[in-house]
Amino acid sequence: MTVRKGNKRLAISIQEHMAIDVCPGPIRPIRQISAYFPRLSPTSSASELDPADEAGFPSALSPGSGVGAVGGGGGGSGGLLTPLLAGATGDSGGGGLTATSSMDTPMEADSGDSDDSTALGTLEFDLLYERATSSLHCTVIKAKGLKPMDFNGLADPYVKLHLLPGACKANKLKTTIVRNTLNPVWNETLTYLGITEEDMYRKTLRVSVCDEDKLTHNEFIGESRVALRRVKPDQTKHFNICLEHPPPVRCGGGLPSPTASLPISPAMRGISCYLREWENEQQTSLEERGRLLLCLQFLPPSEQVDENSTCEAKERASGGLCVGVRRCAHLAAMDVNGFSDPYVKTYLKPDLQKKSKHKTAVIKKTLNPEFNEEFFYEISFTELSTKTLEVTVWDYDLGKSNDFIGGVSLGCQSQGDGLQHWIDCLKNKGMKVERWHTLTNELPGSTFQD
Repeated sequence: MTVRKGNKRLAISIQEHMAIDVCPGPIRPIRQISAYFPRLSPTSSASELDPADEAGFPSALSPGSGVGAVGGGGGGSGGLLTPLLAGATGDSGGGGLTATSSMDTPMEADSGDSDDSTALGTLEFDLLYERATSSLHCTVIKAKGLKPMDFNGLADPYVKLHLLPGACKANKLKTTIVRNTLNPVWNETLTYLGITEEDMYRKTLRVSVCDEDKLTHNEFIGESRVALRRVKPDQTKHFNICLEHPPPVRCGGGLPSPTASLPISPAMRGISCYLREWENEQQTSLEERGRLLLCLQFLPPSEQVDENSTCEAKERASGGLCVGVRRCAHLAAMDVNGFSDPYVKTYLKPDLQKKSKHKTAVIKKTLNPEFNEEFFYEISFTELSTKTLEVTVWDYDLGKSNDFIGGVSLGCQSQGDGLQHWIDCLKNKGMKVERWHTLTNELPGSTFQD
């Protein structure tokens, strides 16, 4: 390595060159590469280009900080090596990079370093849980600064909602598509029906933003997950969040294994172990197949019966259980078109005479059918304590066996919502008691034969 000092050329070995910064003396912090290339804005003044370093460094851009400092001459301050322009000398009048010359070079406006938390964009939405109607309303307001996904530097974004755990097509809600924009405005309200307070405590809402492509598959932009326990009943909660990448998945789905070959932090390893156990528990538990709104009413015997009343009124005057099938929500899709043709059957078991079966009409091509039908079982109050009401939902298929979608059991031997609904019905004679129930893929004691 050679350095020109005046008219003389000095030879400096690479060992001497590397030893310059580690020579005996006070220990100074090593300069960062960013110190040699400061970020400037068009509004910055020339005085901002040559500040004195807090650690006692001479400025990297000062005229006197040339290579002449290496040889000990040239009026340098004797500090660290600093970058010079090509052909610069160690003289004080050399061609070092000055503040004035640096301002002559055009520079882009300083927009700040890229932030990973906003690289995908932000999403603004509201959540409201209505306890009286057991419904969750998500109002998708707008997104801002989305990541470009198309060749024209824009995107065709839309928002999808899923409830976790148990995400499927049945509980997917979707907004309309806004074309050619990175700052879409929707102002749409998407509603989940049959959301109980237990669901609000244990479920998570996944909000995803995607880009629609007509010729290829839709592309994922970013997502955010909100624990529904953060939403208080009957109070609107506003969210303005940054979109994130989806969590990493392993080959078989789910989160990465804690014993994977790649390095993983202790905190992530602990979370991964916990979620692995949680996933195994979910796989062994019952699968959710949708929601069912039932109305139960026990009618006590009536002493006064009008002779001109209908047969149904005379039958109900003797007392019994009235079962109202109101509607279903977010049923599992059983047909290839992504829908089902659902209908509901009810049994009051044990049924030795095989006379307790009732069936609703079939609603074609829907996952959210409304039935609003009632069935009456003539039975005494004391007999109800030994009975179990089984309600099953089926998908009608022409020319082959019907598909079982899900069911629920209500009785003194049931658990959870089924038991609570049954007790409320028996306690409140003559009153209609409505409650949402979660349909599962298995029903204890049933054979699922249509």
